[in-house]
Amino acid sequence: MRVLIVEDDGETAGYIAKGLREAGYTAEIAVDGKEGLLRAASEDFDLAIVDRMLPRIDGLAVVETLRGTGSSLPILFLSAMGGVDDRVKGLRAGGDDYLVKPFAFSELLARVEALLRRPMAGKVETHLRLADLEIDLLSRQVQRGGQPIDLQPREFKILEYLMRHAGQVVTRTMLLENVWNYHFDPQTNVVDVHVSRLRQKIDKDFDKALLQTVRGAGYSLREQG
Repeated sequence: MRVLIVEDDGETAGYIAKGLREAGYTAEIAVDGKEGLLRAASEDFDLAIVDRMLPRIDGLAVVETLRGTGSSLPILFLSAMGGVDDRVKGLRAGGDDYLVKPFAFSELLARVEALLRRPMAGKVETHLRLADLEIDLLSRQVQRGGQPIDLQPREFKILEYLMRHAGQVVTRTMLLENVWNYHFDPQTNVVDVHVSRLRQKIDKDFDKALLQTVRGAGYSLREQG
């Protein structure tokens, strides 16, 4: 799989390229928007990772221009601009996903893998759903069985990560790296405290519990049979 990284920050581009190559991908770098647009339009890539803020041509214009030519190349936006309006602009410009800096490489890799698994490129994912639990990734709203659930920002990020890995065991270390973006001591109870609060909100008033504790391993969000 061949991935184009359109990123003007050499350190960030090198970090991403190194990680992708170690994961078995062919990674190539374009250092500005003009080069990225020309290469994405004329060469055969399987996916592009595009920074929002680029010299010569900004990332939004790069993606809008590509989509205007009919390109269905899967595109992952990277940006330090993480507000709802910023994410909406990126997705509406034609991005398939939007990852906010700073990020954990493991999450970037998981999103790359998810985009490459999609049967149809260009479909914008704005909702995640498991059983009667649903989250809106743009408005950051959560509901279960049609009932709104008020989550704190950290709780929302935990739930999003669990839903993206529904049915899988998610370890405390995975949550620390991908939700907190920081390497805490694995013995800290910060994850357990936040997950306990999340469980109270999404499971307490409902017949079937979705958030399960996997003893000695971590947590799993799954629908019970």
